Amino acid sequence: MSSYIIEGGNKLEGEINVSGSKNASLPIMAASILSGKTTTLYNVPNIYDTKTTQKILQLLGCRVNKKNGKIIINSKDIKSQEIPDEQMRKMRSSVVLAGALIGRFKNAIFSYPGGCDIGSRPIDLHLKGFQKLGINIEEDGGIIKCSCDKIIGNNIHLDFPSVGATENIILASVFAEGETIITNAAMEPEIVDLQNFLNKMGAKVKGAGTNVIKITGVKNLKDVSYNVMPDRIEAGTLLCMAAITGGEVLVNNVKIEHINPVIHKLEEAGAKILLDKNKIAIKSPKRLKAVDIKTMPYPGFPTDLQSIFASMLSVAKGSSMVVENIFENRYKYVNELRRMGAKITVEGKVAIIKGVRKLTSAQVNSTDLRGGAAMCTAALAAKGESTINNIEYILRGYENLDKKLTKLGAKIKLQQI
Repeated sequence: MSSYIIEGGNKLEGEINVSGSKNASLPIMAASILSGKTTTLYNVPNIYDTKTTQKILQLLGCRVNKKNGKIIINSKDIKSQEIPDEQMRKMRSSVVLAGALIGRFKNAIFSYPGGCDIGSRPIDLHLKGFQKLGINIEEDGGIIKCSCDKIIGNNIHLDFPSVGATENIILASVFAEGETIITNAAMEPEIVDLQNFLNKMGAKVKGAGTNVIKITGVKNLKDVSYNVMPDRIEAGTLLCMAAITGGEVLVNNVKIEHINPVIHKLEEAGAKILLDKNKIAIKSPKRLKAVDIKTMPYPGFPTDLQSIFASMLSVAKGSSMVVENIFENRYKYVNELRRMGAKITVEGKVAIIKGVRKLTSAQVNSTDLRGGAAMCTAALAAKGESTINNIEYILRGYENLDKKLTKLGAKIKLQQI
């Protein structure tokens, strides 16, 4: 068990670089299975989730080497098409490995994935997509077996623009006979990054970033080197942390267009924002103003920043309304924030936040990955010393968060028990 100990009340000031994207790295690492050759990846964050993915790739038979800030994956000698249950339980995104295994071997065995408990996240859309491609699915005792003689391109309409289902269908159809068209596809930037990676490897994928994606099957893929996009959720988190402390921070290695809704809401709350190519400078007032947010699939306000924004708004002047439209269990962090003096009431998918002048230090738990980051955000502004427990959740998605915050002037220590 590990904890962060944070002494609040220090303005964040200075300059910081955003790490590579967690949510882009994981499907791209999975996609390395498809080529049967060597993939060299740069800008992959050194976090628990990428380490879990490396472990799964090695258990399947890939050779994985990390050196000088890059990851080299050789997928030539994969021996197994079964994703180990123990690893599947650690993170939900492990399910995307299934699409890559099916795409290359027309076979995959896996169990239901784990990860953060933020609400129902069934994989029925993934399985329906596979079936549309001619893949047979058998389920026995929670174990799912996918197999087919050949993958046939088809038109697939998603009932909901699921990121994982969109990625899995793309991966499964790279070698399909004919053309696959996904409608109501998710439009997240991480899917664009996956498309760019696959196309550099020799695939034919078009339309990522829109709600219609077309995949034309190819016969083979080649070696590739690729630089993973920056993490838009980390960028948003750092901006909120600067804002709640009344700080002044320059955040580097950001794709501004990826976080436009976040920038607009920060400006609405009273922060001054300057944009320059891949840099965002934020200067925050002593006290922010209340704003309303409503989470939506991209390009709407990201659900992954909802809890972090709520922490920031807990000390804003006035009352804010948050509407969570993606996950029904995303308010588990609220009880922890109340321990610090936040005034939040939740009814269904709506949270009303009545801003207080000051939060107070407390011992709190990380309820999930983003909930943990929300507690760190609150602790940075709280009076006194707070302890954030269960930070294994945070370490799943943020690279060197304590070191980055220390560089910006925060007083934060990592405590390992």
